[in-house]
Amino acid sequence: MDLGLKDRVHIVTGATRGLGFAAARALTDDGARVLLTGRTERAAADAAARLGPNAAGVAADNADPGTAARLVETARDRFGRLDGVLISVGGPPAGPNEAITDAQWQTAFESVFLGAVRLARTAAAELGEGGVIGLVLSASVYEPIAGLAVSNGLRPGLAGFAKTLADEVGPRGIRVVGLLPSRIDTDRVRELDALSGDADAARERQSAAIPLRRYGTPEEFGRTAAFLLSPAASYLTGVMLPVDGGAARGF
Repeated sequence: MDLGLKDRVHIVTGATRGLGFAAARALTDDGARVLLTGRTERAAADAAARLGPNAAGVAADNADPGTAARLVETARDRFGRLDGVLISVGGPPAGPNEAITDAQWQTAFESVFLGAVRLARTAAAELGEGGVIGLVLSASVYEPIAGLAVSNGLRPGLAGFAKTLADEVGPRGIRVVGLLPSRIDTDRVRELDALSGDADAARERQSAAIPLRRYGTPEEFGRTAAFLLSPAASYLTGVMLPVDGGAARGF
């Protein structure tokens, strides 16, 4: 199936590893060009080099108020156009409510929430018909996850923002979509499993609760993201798509 991604240009944040990198790889494999971001110039440049000539990397901090405009300008300067963004950031600190400080909440809000809102809003002002804004969220949008108080607090709010934005920019032909990963086999999920004190037992327990009886791979997530961002998904907007092997039981 031709997704129609050839020569389209996307910004993908937090893309030096994990889900962001998997999405960037799937996009470039299908012919798209990607401006990816990482925490350092070295990490971003190394990730872009792994993806080949259709990728470029820049250091960016989502919490910086100037990042959104700079990324849009850089994508246009480097590739001549902008067709979409995929906003992905590292997971906020794990822990129950009593273990999370005000400073940690503030830092997570600036990076995970406000940074995402700012980039989505900036992209929406720049994109034309056929443009797309994607947000990598979490299964916590639908159901709180034990030990992830910050994610449980911020991700549902971003989903509400995304749904509202979809209504507002839809008449201009711009789509907004959310991806809700759960147990995808990334460094982040392995770290969360290790917090239990027995990572192998935690993985076995979590896998048993998934209808497909296994964790997803980053590549599976990346292909899903590439489809949602592509013209092949041109009539999908305002959706929050679980990428979870069937773990979410709600409709």
